[in-house]
Amino acid sequence: MINCGDPAFGGTMYGCPHCGKLKFVPFRCHSRFCPTCGNLYAMQRTTSMSFKLVNVTHRHCVFTIDEQLRDFFLNDRSLLDCLFHAVNSVVSRMFFKQNKSMDFTPGFIMVLHTFGRDLKWNPHIHCLISESGYSDNGFWRNINYFNYTFLRNAFRTALLNEMETKIGPSFKKIKSLCCREHKDGFYVYAKPNKCDPKTVVKYIGRYLAARLSPLPELTSMTVILSLSITAVMRMTNMWKKLSLSWSSYKGSSGTSLKSITR
Repeated sequence: MINCGDPAFGGTMYGCPHCGKLKFVPFRCHSRFCPTCGNLYAMQRTTSMSFKLVNVTHRHCVFTIDEQLRDFFLNDRSLLDCLFHAVNSVVSRMFFKQNKSMDFTPGFIMVLHTFGRDLKWNPHIHCLISESGYSDNGFWRNINYFNYTFLRNAFRTALLNEMETKIGPSFKKIKSLCCREHKDGFYVYAKPNKCDPKTVVKYIGRYLAARLSPLPELTSMTVILSLSITAVMRMTNMWKKLSLSWSSYKGSSGTSLKSITR
């Protein structure tokens, strides 16, 4: 990755059969860790997603978990899927309750963040939800009211049930403790901070285009695009680390990067 784009490590020579002009293109590493290749990948994925967005107002919601659950996700990364399944079921259920006979389905994008503002391990879901839904019979309905109480309680219940299914009976004690300590459910931010599709694309691009770190310990994040009229898309996009110390391979003095772009 350090030698990505370095002509000394080879490349491809292209020539025009008409004018005879030659152009040398050095080889690239094609790694998402690479600042150049990673940013190119992010732009391509963001552009692809922008064509699948519904042209309606979206709302940004954040689904958080209890602090004592974090170690479960740290020790077993496969449990991170439980966050997506829980949010998916909660959002779909909330729209279904709006009109049970027509079964409205929203369009939403889920982004997994495995770190908080303090850069410590804190998995949570950012979700961009369309403030409207598409029914089974083709009717499109605007939905501006989000029931915060339902979101919090339903997310707590759905997540704990998903984790119990994955972990087994040994999780029942932790599940009961979380229910007692969080009688109002896990915190869910769902205030009406509305944004149009263009802002949605910029939001996604901001996280996808962050410079990546070439460390194996970093945790990937998954973006899921779920629309009622499109297929589900998955992609891996971002890695994070508290600090990165590195030395220049040319023999210059070492440098410590305390802050990594989010």
